[in-house]
Amino acid sequence: MYSKILILRFSQTVAQKPVVCNLTKQFDLTFNILNATILPRKEGVMVLELSGEKKLFREGVNYLKAQGVKVQNAEQEIKREKNKCTHCGACTAVCPTGALFIQRPEMIIDFDQKKCSLCELCIPACPSRAMAVRPTRKIFFDG
Repeated sequence: MYSKILILRFSQTVAQKPVVCNLTKQFDLTFNILNATILPRKEGVMVLELSGEKKLFREGVNYLKAQGVKVQNAEQEIKREKNKCTHCGACTAVCPTGALFIQRPEMIIDFDQKKCSLCELCIPACPSRAMAVRPTRKIFFDG
């Protein structure tokens, strides 16, 4: 069994198609959605764990790319530059997993990277630009 965590980015036209569902039907792959933000008539992002036979996994990824989905390995992480952080709390309001939280009674922002689902909502929310995506290795999936 081959398994990877992938980040899928959908254009607004692709977001309305059942491309992830087709992975199960056409390629006998299983998926576990870890995080998703896909709205009708908008672009979308989905983080999922995809599993199956390696050959079918590659075929499934090629299918996604042919449908217009941008596929990335989740070999990246969200990093917080502590020296830029003003501890305003804006990031905590948008963090769906609680990875960013206010430490009390000190009232400072803390970041538990293990809870982070790579949704990237904190990046545009941060007025001081203390949050950023950093690659841990190669980013784009090559099979």
